[in-house]
Amino acid sequence: MIAGIAPDARIIDLGHGVPPQDVRTGARRLARALPFTPPGVHLAVVDPGVGTERRAVALKAGERILVGPDNGLLTLGFEIDAAVEISNSPWRLEPVSATFHGRDIFAPVTAHLANGAPFEAAGEPIALETLERLPVLAPRPGIVQVVEVDGFGNLITNGELPQGDVRIGGHAVTVGRTFGDVAPGGLVIYEDSAGDVAIAVNGGSAAARLDVTTGDELELQ
Repeated sequence: MIAGIAPDARIIDLGHGVPPQDVRTGARRLARALPFTPPGVHLAVVDPGVGTERRAVALKAGERILVGPDNGLLTLGFEIDAAVEISNSPWRLEPVSATFHGRDIFAPVTAHLANGAPFEAAGEPIALETLERLPVLAPRPGIVQVVEVDGFGNLITNGELPQGDVRIGGHAVTVGRTFGDVAPGGLVIYEDSAGDVAIAVNGGSAAARLDVTTGDELELQ
């Protein structure tokens, strides 16, 4: 759809590995990736509420424009300067499918913006304070939340790196710098490439070993 409307636009595909309906993981991956991409128009769709009353939006954040559903996906870690609702954008396809807004709304709006069309022409302005935000997950003493599970089964948490080795669910976990700091099959807790504290199995899946998923809590003993 984008290539048809904006054939000269450079399209960079950041990935399709977000678990289905996992808005928080999508938001985190978007926020991590964009600082390493050139400014432009960024389309992101993790949209379990497609076809409902949730809004479709385009957001201006500095030199970047973010396009996608108004469900918290686009607002994690970004300072938003302006917002428009694009649900009834003049650039959308007609008729609009109830279940494929990526094709019928988000991609056409993204393409027109990539062609240099004015941001304000994409839709109707909306107040920034009305944008959806993801609930803040706060760790408690000795308890952290798993905020993301990556494709290797590594557990990204919202905690701080412990001062010494810990146990989680009866499993010994070594404080390390990288996966090879423990023997194959061993558990390591470390600071990942985004600066978050993560838990991994050297050569395996921490999610499978500890039987946890996104949103679960872990007790560090």
